[in-house]
Amino acid sequence: MKNILFLNDCVRPESRTLRLARELLKQAEGTVTELNLEGEGLRPLTAEALQKRERLLSEGRLEAPMFRYARQFARADEIVLAAPYWDLSFPASVKTYLEHITVVGVSFRYDETGCPVGLCRAKRLSYVMTAGGPILPSNQGFSYVRELCQVFYGIPDVRLIAAEGLDVYGNDPEAILREAVQRLQEEER
Repeated sequence: MKNILFLNDCVRPESRTLRLARELLKQAEGTVTELNLEGEGLRPLTAEALQKRERLLSEGRLEAPMFRYARQFARADEIVLAAPYWDLSFPASVKTYLEHITVVGVSFRYDETGCPVGLCRAKRLSYVMTAGGPILPSNQGFSYVRELCQVFYGIPDVRLIAAEGLDVYGNDPEAILREAVQRLQEEER
């Protein structure tokens, strides 16, 4: 049975991003583990946290609780990240989560030339987002996640599932969401 990790960063109860992600997960074949990023209360890495992290890594203590998110991410067979399009990117909690999972020896390692080599099991990460306006070509959130996945984590297939223009005057947000779901269903066939 495939292990699917669902990273939910949809902070609004009526989140359209969450609705789109749930449609994707309906089609998933496997066991879904949901991690609510906002609810985890993760904090950015501080000087003290980095010192602890470096000490644990130097001692080879990869099973330490501090690395639980990195282990969970690295062991997932497939990953779905749902985060709304905020300020050309994603909410800050996504960045904080990524800081916690980018761990040498767990999600990646360095080869003899100093290049990162991915250690993650997943072959695909689906990035789900919605936007009230247009998604600009400089979608920095998706680009950042794609680069981390492909360069550091070794996840080759990083796809964007998006619905945009939901709050533009004259647009029908429900029709836009239905079209996004239809595209998603066609892709999965």
